[in-house]
Amino acid sequence: MRPSGRTPDQMRSIEMIPGFSAHAEGSCLVKFGQTHVLVTASVEERVPPWLRGGGKGWVTAEYGMLPRATHTRGSREAAKGKQSGRTQEIQRLIGRSLRAVTDLTLLGERQITLDCDVIQADGGTRTAAISGAWVALRLAIDTIHKATPLAGDPLATQVAAISCGVYNGTPVLDLDYAEDSAAGTDANFVLTNKAGIVEVQGTAEGEPFDEETLLRLLRLARIGCNQVFAAQLQAVGR
Repeated sequence: MRPSGRTPDQMRSIEMIPGFSAHAEGSCLVKFGQTHVLVTASVEERVPPWLRGGGKGWVTAEYGMLPRATHTRGSREAAKGKQSGRTQEIQRLIGRSLRAVTDLTLLGERQITLDCDVIQADGGTRTAAISGAWVALRLAIDTIHKATPLAGDPLATQVAAISCGVYNGTPVLDLDYAEDSAAGTDANFVLTNKAGIVEVQGTAEGEPFDEETLLRLLRLARIGCNQVFAAQLQAVGR
């Protein structure tokens, strides 16, 4: 039995609230159970220096956690003067995941920055951030298109992410903190709605896992991401 009482293939409740921020070109408050992440997409009519004149845009991300997103207060990284290795790794993952499904040529010489701020954490903050970031990016691109029609849709493919793991010997979907902290295997899957795999992060916290376990976790991830894809389309009115 899982601590939450869920079945092995049962997700936490998913909620995506589009347009949560009044000022950003695109935004989404995403909730995977008690994990809540606010994602805002900001559009700039410029690209980094190394891309100037190339006719391509750029999508990047930043990630952070509010001090009381967890059970005890964490110090603000800005006060420390540097980001942790975990923060840098997660924001790079978010950026890679969204660029993998974005046609940067169709975007034109624009940069879209996705700011992912964890309001409340209960496991799966990076996967919730990626899933909500697609909604914010979709809305930002729609905002661009309304002002200056694009030659085509730069974001024709969806991307979502979900965590899976082995808890008490059983592969389970969408780990919350209680499961994540005790999992024998912990994995994050970034998948597209066209059956593509963008990234897989898998770690044996206890004994090594075998190929069949990895495939079972992937099958669970597809079940979960299909639910996220549906929630994304509902959020953006598709």
